[in-house]
Formats: sequence, C-alpha cells, structure tokens
Amino acid sequence: MIGLAEKLEILADSAKYDVACTSSGVERGGRHGSLGSCSAAGICHSFTPDGRCVSLLKVLYSNACSYDCSYCVNRRSNDVSRATFTPRELAELTIGFYRRNYIEGLFLSSAVLGSPDVTMERMIAALRILREEYRFRGYIHAKAIPGADPVLVHELGMLADRLSVNIELPSADSLQRLAPDKQRAAVLAPMRQIAAERAQNCRDLQCYRSAQEFAPAGQSTQMIIGASPESDRHILNLTEALYRKYSLKRVFYSAYLPVVPDPRLPAVTTRPPLLREHRLYQADWLLRFYHFSAQELLSESEPNFDPYLDPKCNWALRHPEFFPVEVNRASREELLRVPGIGPKSALRIVRARRMQRLGLAELKRIGVVLKRAQYFITCSGYLGARGSRAEIAGALVDPKAFGVGMQQLSLDDFVPKVLPDAAPELHRLAEQGMQAQEAAELLRREAVTCITRRM
Repeated sequence: MIGLAEKLEILADSAKYDVACTSSGVERGGRHGSLGSCSAAGICHSFTPDGRCVSLLKVLYSNACSYDCSYCVNRRSNDVSRATFTPRELAELTIGFYRRNYIEGLFLSSAVLGSPDVTMERMIAALRILREEYRFRGYIHAKAIPGADPVLVHELGMLADRLSVNIELPSADSLQRLAPDKQRAAVLAPMRQIAAERAQNCRDLQCYRSAQEFAPAGQSTQMIIGASPESDRHILNLTEALYRKYSLKRVFYSAYLPVVPDPRLPAVTTRPPLLREHRLYQADWLLRFYHFSAQELLSESEPNFDPYLDPKCNWALRHPEFFPVEVNRASREELLRVPGIGPKSALRIVRARRMQRLGLAELKRIGVVLKRAQYFITCSGYLGARGSRAEIAGALVDPKAFGVGMQQLSLDDFVPKVLPDAAPELHRLAEQGMQAQEAAELLRREAVTCITRRM
C-alpha cells in the first residue's frame, strides 16, 4: 500500500513535464466562513509587487495511464512507479499545504485513468470537496481530458478558474503516429465548448449579477516541440488559428525532452530544442501584443526562425522599406514594429510627445532599448545610426545563441551557460581547446555572414 507522501512524490514528479501552468488572471477576495483568496497578479512562479513569490501545488491525479503515447513518461508500456490519489486525499493535501502557507492554489492534471469520463469524474469530485466542503476560494487550474462528456467539461469549468486542453502535437498526422489513442477532433471539441461557454457566461454575467462564473481565467493549451517534423511556420499558423477560433489566453510550447527510447522519436541523446522553444515564445508575443501575423514572420521559403536573431529583429532587417520610423509622428502600431520598443514604451511615447518633442535622452528614460532601436528610428536631433547591413545584423545577434556574456557561478570557476541546441559548434570548438569566449566570437562572426547572405 502506497502512503500519501510517496503518492505525492510520484505524482508531483510526473507533472513536471506539463508546462501549461500559468498565472491566474483572477481576482477573488476572501469571504467570512471561506478559506483563501485569489489575486490577479498570478499564482505559478509569480512575484507580487511586495516581493512575495506565490506558487501552487502542481500534481497529477493519477499517472496510471491507459494510453500509450510514445513521447510521454507515463505511457502505458513504460515501467514507472504508478500512483493514484483519492478525491479526499487530494483535497486534504491541498488544504494542508495551503494552511502551512506552502501554496496559494492548485494545478491539477491527470493521466487517463481507465477512460476520460472516469478520470474527469474523480477530478471533479476532488475539486468539489475543495470548493463546497472546505469553501476554498484560491486559484485552481484544471486540465480537461479530451474525449470526456461535455457535461463533465461544464462541471469542471464551474469549479476551476482556468481550463486547458493539451493539443500535444502540431498536426493530426503526428498525433496519429505518436499518440494513436488520441484523436484531433476529441482535442478540439472541448476547446470549442469552453470558448462557447465562456462567451455565453460573459453575456450572462452582464445580465445577472448572481450568475456563476465559468472558467473566469480562460483556457490555454500546450504543444510539444521537436518530437515531430513540423516547421516553425506550421506551428505558428496553428497558434494563430487557436487564438482566433478558441479565444485562448496562452499557447505553451514544450521543448521535447527524450524520456523513453522509441524508434518513432528522436534519439534519447538528442538535446532539447530550447532555443527553438524560446523563438516560438518570442513570436507568440508578437502575435498577441505587437499586431504581427504568422504570415509576416515566416514564409514558405523561410519556414523556420533564424537561430541567431529574435523574430522581431529578423523581420526588421528583412523590411528596410518600413524604416526609419519618426518617433514623434509614427502611430502606436508603427512604433510596435521597431526593435527595442515594446507595448508599454510605445504607449509612453504616444503620451509623452503630446507635451514635448522626444529625443534619445527622453526615449531612454521612457524605457526604449536604444541598443536595438537606434538603427530603425529618427527623432528630435537624431537622424538614425549609420551602418552596413552586416554591421547592424552583428549588433542585433542574440547572445543566447552563443552564450556570450551568459555565465553561471560554480564552486571552481565561472562556467559558460549555453542553451543545449543553441550552438552545437561551440561545444565542438571547446573540446578542441579553444576558449569559450573566443569560440563564441568566432561563431558570432560566422552567424552574421550567414544572416547577411540570406537577406
């Protein structure tokens, strides 16, 4: 018989591969006779304005899965320790951790325990104990199981603050090949239902003050990157469609980490594509906050992101006809296209120039990153930085691709910290005896040559 502590160790470890764990986006104050509250500032790995780090219990209800997805550590055919909570155990564990001030919420997912309906019923039973018996008002993020009855999805949404349904792989072909127990239609159906019910719930809340909220923090999803052959362009087009059709709050990208040997997957020695994941997150922000479209960022001839440049700088170098932008006259949308200017600084520029003409000193105080922006703007007393395309590309190269200036303290010395997939050549040159900084600079120069050749 497995004890509760051992169950927690197994199921918390099994949940670490799910990255779709986000801040709450929900504001719910405490109430007399109830337990806990929820802040819109966030729950998972977030910092409040007063410096507190708030967190949640991230755990699976069960890792005894009836599916055999090749990329999953909890697949049916994998030899791992199995455990399953009871609804009462999970609820009491959450409340116990909350009362000890370990957590401020719960992130609950699960393997498919028998069938999607059975799994969802048990998850709902645990959340119902938390909400109704313990009157817990903290943040809860729950994973809906694809293929479950729509009634169960509705019940879960009435108990949780955020719902998510993992799309897992970017195409139906890859899903069929790597996760034959799952169907693309079964994944998209609950997404569609959650989007429709949230829209209806928003209308109900406008008419009826006492209406109960359905998943007030919205829904999210997760895609595994690197386990299947889809290009960045394919992934980004899918992301854009998900935001548009299902009103998702976030799409999370998880670099594939080889955990089990399988001939259908990359070798277990393959490095996780962390730099690729990073580029996709950067592009995702451009879609959501900078008014870019997927077609602008990637094309059929260039289906993958440049490893040496962030997507916004890459777009700027490829569209010299758009620049320079006159800061004192440009619209907010035009300002957002400039590398080094983000949504907050663009808004500050629009407000500040009503009072005065802006120069470089004012832009620096506003928060513009002039190291990048100087090549793409003009302003009062400044006509733009001069330089060849190669010089500008060299100034914009992302140091994360080479480890330049990125160091981690060890007990012996400073050891360069490089993303595993960022520059494989860096490791080869280091093995040949070349100093890390020297090797990084050599590769940086080669990268600039490659960038300018493609322009």
